[in-house]
Amino acid sequence: MSLSQLITGSIFLALAALASATDVAARQSGSAVTVNLGQKYQTIDGFGCSEAFQRAVQMSKLTEAQQQYALDLLFSTTNGAGLSILRNGIGSSPDMSSDHMVSIQPKSPGGPSSAPNYIWDGSDNKQLWVSQEAVKRGVKTVYANAWSAPGYMKTNGNDANGGTLCGVGGASCSSGDWRQAYADYLVQYIKYYLDANVTITHLGFVNEPDLTTSYASMRMTGSQAADFIKVLGPTLEKANLSSVGINCCDPEGWNSQASMLSQLVSVDNYISTITAHSYTSSPGSPLSTRHRVWQTEAADLNGAWQGAWYSGGGAGEGMTWANNIYTAVVNANASGYLYWIGAQTGTTNSKLIRIDGDTVTPSKRLWAFGQWSRFVRPGAVRVAAAGAPSGVRSSAFLNADGSVAVQFINSGGSTVNVQVNVNGGGTFNLTAASAYVTDNTHDLSNLTVSLSGGTAAASVPARAMVTVLLK
Repeated sequence: MSLSQLITGSIFLALAALASATDVAARQSGSAVTVNLGQKYQTIDGFGCSEAFQRAVQMSKLTEAQQQYALDLLFSTTNGAGLSILRNGIGSSPDMSSDHMVSIQPKSPGGPSSAPNYIWDGSDNKQLWVSQEAVKRGVKTVYANAWSAPGYMKTNGNDANGGTLCGVGGASCSSGDWRQAYADYLVQYIKYYLDANVTITHLGFVNEPDLTTSYASMRMTGSQAADFIKVLGPTLEKANLSSVGINCCDPEGWNSQASMLSQLVSVDNYISTITAHSYTSSPGSPLSTRHRVWQTEAADLNGAWQGAWYSGGGAGEGMTWANNIYTAVVNANASGYLYWIGAQTGTTNSKLIRIDGDTVTPSKRLWAFGQWSRFVRPGAVRVAAAGAPSGVRSSAFLNADGSVAVQFINSGGSTVNVQVNVNGGGTFNLTAASAYVTDNTHDLSNLTVSLSGGTAAASVPARAMVTVLLK
């Protein structure tokens, strides 16, 4: 090696070392964010989606390799979003025409007191298969939700177009009171899944009871829901299924559920989880209840397929959904947050993953969910986080395994540096840190984080979401 080469090499190494030191110094000079484990808020149940209305059938038509790819994208904690809640639709329709969810008792047994004639096809519109695959990937929360009772149990004789369950207040039918028969029907559905080694953990008996639609739908007020819960609760107990939580009531909007709460007081001890959607009003503040609260359906239903993380703040963009989840979890104390559909065909943003022939394409909405679900695991407790720089939203969660996930969403146009330290709680000792980023060019990618003196330092890129995981 010549002297000039030696000198040039030395200069290069020196400059590289200076650049590295400058980079570390920049991260370590960022805003101090303090996580207080002593200040606790709600417990997190998870994040999820549905494959109802035969969307699971669409997934099943993919080749085996693409099926597994789609399932991994949804539920894998190493290769995908790590979603931890699956919402299934309990069928009420007499057949599977169009995208109908077929009933386990398509025809009336003759009356509410007649012996039931259940029919189980071992598929449940392919939802059983998806459930089994999700369980393989670690999902432990399966929410079975009926959109309607079968038509013969309702005032309008149809599982679609509204109508009310015969027997609840203000809904009498010449055929009689069908509340017990409907409760038995739901219990039998749970038992079919148990026989297939899938445990349904939560049960809902109505969906959007404030909306009449041309597909499966059933109207109910809060008082009418309470009339049915008075029957459903004891029926679950009699069947040794008291561990199954009753969810109520999945109306169109957060505010609609708020107005129903006072009508549910008489059955409060039977209720597990309060549930609401985000179509007519989104979660912005806590509901007045002692129960955990889930946002169970939200989507950009009509927007043209959008794969970008950020391009202007559109309704289908990934960063928009990262912020929607933040608002629900941090501002409204939601314990669960679900998108409408996980994977399906079509050209709108109603799903997280698009199926086109045998091609499976994840959206950035999926990775927004993953940025939460991969690191904020079921059983985590939200704790206080303070000190984030202007334009950055921060939150923190103490996981059941003792790790601490700190989330940052940077809505600004410039990179910001943060230094994270943990206090309170008494027993946490920071010995390891990792970081992950999602933006227009990254999907849950590794991000550099440095650890010094009990402080983790990282840079949060412009218009990005970063998770710093502390152990």
